[in-house]
Amino acid sequence: MSDDHPELAGYEPGDGRPLRSRRLLIMMRVIVIVGIVALVLPGIVTIVTVGSSTASRACALWVERLEPGATGSSARFELFGPGGVGWQCYTTGLFGGDVLVASLGPIPSGARLPVSVPDTINS
Repeated sequence: MSDDHPELAGYEPGDGRPLRSRRLLIMMRVIVIVGIVALVLPGIVTIVTVGSSTASRACALWVERLEPGATGSSARFELFGPGGVGWQCYTTGLFGGDVLVASLGPIPSGARLPVSVPDTINS
């Protein structure tokens, strides 16, 4: 048994120059970065768009239910909001400015409104 590898028999190292030029390496890196951005960016845009429309619809239902005197609703994504990180629902058009109605969370879902149980014992 020999310590020499037969697949390397006859191999002579090159002259020390890189196999690819610096310009080609930079161009390949730019193409890879653009490709990764092109794959990730549509997903981020979709998440933000769907989250925004869901938060707006849920906020409109919350405001309609809890603040009937308000003229509108506004859903905003806040990092340091009163309800923590996520979508916050505010009323618009009330005397005294915007009022927080509900915290919708970082991924808003349909409105989970509190259920009113009618008083059937006294009726």
